[in-house]
Amino acid sequence: MEYTRYQNFQPDYHNLVNAARNQWAERLPLYEHIIGAKVIEDITGNRPYDLMFSKNPEESREGFRQYWDFWRTMGYDTASFECCITDILYDMGGGALGAHKEGCIKDRESFEQFPWEEVPIRYFEKFGPVFKMLAETCPEGMKAVGGVGNGLFECVQDLVGYMDLCFLRSDDEELYASLFRKMGDIQAAIWERFLREYSDAYCVLRFGDDLGFNTMTLLPTDDIIEHILPQYRRITDMVHATGRPFLLHSCGNLFAVFDEIIEKANIDAKHSNEDGIAHFSVWVERYGERIGNFGGIDTDVLCSRTPEEIRLYILDCLEKVKEHGGIAFASGNSIPDYVPTEGYLAMIDTIRQWREKSPFANIF
Repeated sequence: MEYTRYQNFQPDYHNLVNAARNQWAERLPLYEHIIGAKVIEDITGNRPYDLMFSKNPEESREGFRQYWDFWRTMGYDTASFECCITDILYDMGGGALGAHKEGCIKDRESFEQFPWEEVPIRYFEKFGPVFKMLAETCPEGMKAVGGVGNGLFECVQDLVGYMDLCFLRSDDEELYASLFRKMGDIQAAIWERFLREYSDAYCVLRFGDDLGFNTMTLLPTDDIIEHILPQYRRITDMVHATGRPFLLHSCGNLFAVFDEIIEKANIDAKHSNEDGIAHFSVWVERYGERIGNFGGIDTDVLCSRTPEEIRLYILDCLEKVKEHGGIAFASGNSIPDYVPTEGYLAMIDTIRQWREKSPFANIF
């Protein structure tokens, strides 16, 4: 696909750090949680994901070189990259969340028999070399956003299954609570080592943990406050001790518990929005004085509208939020493979043209 990429673009990851700290950036930073392989291939002709996790160091290096180069030449100051705990849980009998398998933990006996302490070991055996290659190939002026993928709720679901977890809440309250505590311990162990040994390439740390759907949270708000947010706080405290901000990616209608998420989990910024719940400007208006807001365009808009309609939608959104600092802008969720490349490019073009003319823009 013919498209002009900015080969001479000079990234500065501080723009995204400032947004995550709810401060003004010198130019509006672009941000995506994930960009699918098809879109990258359509634009560059490369498939970096096929190479990045190779055990052959030269193949992995070339994959990361292509990956970083895509983000830079599209006008991003950072690249998003994480390695997910659920990839390890799948190999240990999990997969209820990601692969829709039956959960492997059903009762106290299966909980006690699960090899919990192997999870961090296996995680770094698989992903330690990957994180090192990410750091070795990081271009000047850029950093990564991400780290250890999957938050507490997603990991618990992956071992139990959402429906069975809901039943367990009624059938065995102590086991229900134990699952969150134990997985919180495992995540804390992984994050502690990751931050100590593998995080130099990162400027903003994050995990994704979808806590809601379009009308409400997936668990009662009291459960989120009691069982999930204290475990989040363990991670954010570790991140803040390194002097870096923490970004929570969480989909769904979280308004009933979001004040508590900000206060008790101590997040610095939040990503994910869809118009069926609330327009991005609503999130900015409600929480823009307290945290950074990442997101913007409902991903469905990129799938269902023409490039001109996308352009007008984005300009209207930017007009509504332009008086606020602490914003990183692009899709409200991610760019999966079903998003038309034309829609993605219409979004990128519009944002880059707008920020070239905006008061807080540095020209490419």
